[in-house]
Amino acid sequence: MIPSSSKAQLSQQFPGDPEGFTLLPSGTPTSGTIATHHLVSTHTSLALAGIIGGISLGILAVWLLVVRTRKLKENAASAGTSESSPLLVQYQAPFNLQTYTAKLENDILLCSTCAKLDFYRILLYGIHELEPIPLGSLSSIFERSYQCSFCRLISLYVRRTRIMEDFPHIDLSEIECWVHTTLCGALRRGPHPPLRYGRRLYITGNGLWQTHPAFRAVGPLFIHLMQEDASKFGRPVDLHGRRVKNTVDVGLVKKWIKLCEENHGDKCRNVWRMDRNLPEFVRVVDVVSMAVIPAPSHRFRHVALSYVWGGNGAEYWTTKDNIAKRSIPGGLNAGNLPETITDSISFVRQLGERYIWIDALCIIQDDLQDKISQLHAMDSVYGLSYFTLIAAGGKTARDPLPGCRPRTRTPQIHVEVVQGLHLFVTPPTHEKALGMSAWITRCWTYQESALSCRRVYFTEQEVYFECRCQVFCENIVAESKADFCSSFLRHSREEYFPFSTDSFWSYKYAVERCTRRNLTVESDIVDAITGVTNALVVAFGLGDPARAFQHGMMLTELHQALLWQHDPLTPRTRRSLAEGSNSSWPSWAWATWCGAVIYMSRSVYRQTRVTGYTSEVSVDETLVDAWYIVDHGGGIVSLDVQKVSRVYWIEEEQPPYSSPGRTLDPTAMPLDTHRPLKPGTLIFCTTSSHFAITRRGGESNEESSPADHYGLFNILSATSSPTWVGTVILPLNPAPPSSIEFIVLSRCDGAHGFYDEESIKPYRGCLLHVMAVSENEGLMERVGLGIIHIVAWVASTPEEKVVLLR
Repeated sequence: MIPSSSKAQLSQQFPGDPEGFTLLPSGTPTSGTIATHHLVSTHTSLALAGIIGGISLGILAVWLLVVRTRKLKENAASAGTSESSPLLVQYQAPFNLQTYTAKLENDILLCSTCAKLDFYRILLYGIHELEPIPLGSLSSIFERSYQCSFCRLISLYVRRTRIMEDFPHIDLSEIECWVHTTLCGALRRGPHPPLRYGRRLYITGNGLWQTHPAFRAVGPLFIHLMQEDASKFGRPVDLHGRRVKNTVDVGLVKKWIKLCEENHGDKCRNVWRMDRNLPEFVRVVDVVSMAVIPAPSHRFRHVALSYVWGGNGAEYWTTKDNIAKRSIPGGLNAGNLPETITDSISFVRQLGERYIWIDALCIIQDDLQDKISQLHAMDSVYGLSYFTLIAAGGKTARDPLPGCRPRTRTPQIHVEVVQGLHLFVTPPTHEKALGMSAWITRCWTYQESALSCRRVYFTEQEVYFECRCQVFCENIVAESKADFCSSFLRHSREEYFPFSTDSFWSYKYAVERCTRRNLTVESDIVDAITGVTNALVVAFGLGDPARAFQHGMMLTELHQALLWQHDPLTPRTRRSLAEGSNSSWPSWAWATWCGAVIYMSRSVYRQTRVTGYTSEVSVDETLVDAWYIVDHGGGIVSLDVQKVSRVYWIEEEQPPYSSPGRTLDPTAMPLDTHRPLKPGTLIFCTTSSHFAITRRGGESNEESSPADHYGLFNILSATSSPTWVGTVILPLNPAPPSSIEFIVLSRCDGAHGFYDEESIKPYRGCLLHVMAVSENEGLMERVGLGIIHIVAWVASTPEEKVVLLR
């Protein structure tokens, strides 16, 4: 029997928690529940054990309690009365010896640091990020991981980064780690009681943990609760962990697609949100009859495949010789196809779909005219697809789809039981998983992804689903009918088309993403973005694609499209064109040059070093009245370029800038080039002037990097005492001349930091976008881009000039 005094003591010390005790560092708020307590006596525990279940359980409980008592006494003695000492935490549920005994058993699997933590209370009430709990150095966590289940979770994450293998010199003892919690969000709309929101543990660190690329590549370390433990907190299984099988749950993928199809409406209908059919000349693979057939004339749905070729595939390509055989039922022999393609066909068949578009099979690879017509239909192929299957788990077409068949993947979810709770380190988000794939490095795959409203990603870790409204994955329970939720998963990669309701912003975004990726054949760059440019034409009503875009440039917004810059880390090298090409591409087109392209705002001209920061391009007034271009037939045609004229209160602009007043008639223009103008030559009338330049910061600019291929140069006035009047970005190799010619493109607003404000008065709209050019036999080429103050430009006595920009 338990004495009444002991009962009272128990009811005071344990007013409601089945889990026993835990230690937290002082300063960690726990809603007023933190208090210091002592364990009940061994005799009381024996009495309780006898009541609950017999002598054997009593003996076990006595032994465990003795061990635990000694540990807690040692901790309390060592802590003393220091303000930083850990505190015992009181629980709120009825005391239960069997549960408490189980907790003590689990604590034996924890190190002394982690045993002080009450993971139940932490996940229930949370730990604020401003008061995280210290876990010790990363090296000590590694040492404890062999005996501690929680430290083991952290060490598994670190091993995933491969930082110890790839960077063995790093001292892990210098990285201190902490834990706090973040909310998982909610799948349902409306208010929820605070404790109904799920929480996850967020492990952070200092120093290299925050800055090293190995950690950034795999993303932050979150530790989640499995769905079987959600009921312990009175919560639904929403946004809790789910075990991943060796093979993909096809039924789950069907559910994802159906949730999107039935609940998201026009948002995920197709890229144009309108009814369209595939062109008649497009072919698809019939996975039932195993034949390559013309797209059915009636309304049907198809799946598109996006994958990495990884080399020549002549042995399985469709060619002039085998297209007839492959067009009859059974003519497509799966035994001759690589695993990515056979697995994709099998997966589509399992989903109950019939048609899939695969470029290697649906395009006649040795027929140039067929390739051209098919490539110009990519906007329809991917934009109208029911979903796009993205094979991001391999490096070549010969790699399997991970999880499509047994033994093609090994689930990477490792579950540890910590104080009776099932915890696991979440695999990378779909964004991080794709960031580590070969698929995302290929230029062709950008438009294949961007044009698709639904995507099913096969990665090495698991399968993900993404649409315009939701993101689902195998390892987290996140299925919802809502078209919007606050789930932590819902972080789109922002690769949807159109990216913006502004046509140029969507174009700019696509160009910057595409040019960061790699091409096996450099001259494919324009073809690799043609699907996006064709989609822009349809979505924004830009007219004839051939007149709206040439050489990858958006001619309808030419005044903005011309303002691109090279990535500063990319050498200025022309692309190699395809064999048989009889004309070089023009210098004013970004597609002419290798490497990444960036559209920068004028703020880049304030810096001392060119950085790869992208931002909105600003044009406030177009100053070229008429644009012409030489077409592929050698004729000169006018361009329909949108004009911009924003009204300014221009304060004392004396004298104002004046555009050339004459009307340009290119057909009557005498040419001194003694040869026909090449296709792509731009013809327009503007003003031109020469200015001296000097490297900002001097030739030994301390802030520059040896990897920089472009630098900032100050533009100087032509007065007796040269004044800084503007800035231009130019290639550093070869070194530019001391004086260079500029031509005016457009006007933009001018703030501060772009010129010597003690010598030149700032006012709204006082800057000109100018292009640095070189001239040879009457033809100009783009060298760089900059800005200059209008007053300085007018003072330089510029001349009107008909520009032939090649």
